Amino acid sequence: MRSIIKFIIISALVFLPTYYLLSANYWLYAEDKVIAVVNNEVITQKDLVDFLNFMRMQYSRKLSGKALEEKINSMKQDLLQRLIEDRLILQQAKLEKITAEPSRVKAKINEIKKRYGSEIDFEKDLGKQGLVRADLENKISEQMLMYNLIDQKIRKKIVIRPDEVTSFYAQNKDQFLKPEERILTLVILQDESVAKTISYQMRLGTKMDDLAAKYEFTLDKFSAFAGQDLRSEVGNTVFKLGIGEVSDPVKVDKQFFIFKLDNIIGSQRLSLVDAQDKIQAYLIEKRMQTDLVKWLDELKKQSYIKILEN
Repeated sequence: MRSIIKFIIISALVFLPTYYLLSANYWLYAEDKVIAVVNNEVITQKDLVDFLNFMRMQYSRKLSGKALEEKINSMKQDLLQRLIEDRLILQQAKLEKITAEPSRVKAKINEIKKRYGSEIDFEKDLGKQGLVRADLENKISEQMLMYNLIDQKIRKKIVIRPDEVTSFYAQNKDQFLKPEERILTLVILQDESVAKTISYQMRLGTKMDDLAAKYEFTLDKFSAFAGQDLRSEVGNTVFKLGIGEVSDPVKVDKQFFIFKLDNIIGSQRLSLVDAQDKIQAYLIEKRMQTDLVKWLDELKKQSYIKILEN
């Protein structure tokens, strides 16, 4: 029986038109084509595609549609250099035996999954990006390895003096205006018809406890700030509400959101005491970027890097 099946398979391959065989071989070659060498490792065309798809999933938390694609397209130009630098950092992390805690990787996966209506939706989106769960786990694990190494090599060595914080605040007071804050009640549902019913009942003044006794939904508090980078469908809704007003259901991916505006806190200037943590974080980040470039340049000088295709 096995010999018959084997004969059928071989026969099918033999009698396939040459065009299809060549076409299949071409795409296999295109995906596995080596485009760069970093020390003893290679970067392939598939690595580029997988990385781009992974970044699309990451940015989809805040962006969608045209805005998301514009962001992804803006990354393509420097993508190979980014991959080379990531590979150098990962190689160094492994050399220094840096680890990523599996529990943190799992927690990050769960955080991403919360953006989807169900496990099936999550798996489908992974498939659309040409990824499987193992790919996602591997990418997140690599990100954590890189972060842990950079934290150890650079971030922990940076010291910001109190006078630097004070000086920065004095020279940049206009940057410390806290924007208008809108405090909202957020109701999250899976069913559109139920969402419309609850939205209507909220407008009538029905208490949330009474609604929770009849319907299944998630209740949360949500703050939106003027100028905040929100998804367009959310921003266009919450900044048009008056105090006490309830929105129509807003579809976000596979879920429906209802917003009720509870209060508006006007813009105000932060004091030095309130601003100092943000200033310190900013100065650390700025110093870290400078130190990271220097450290990467040193790594590159000590490494073999060859780009085979732009």
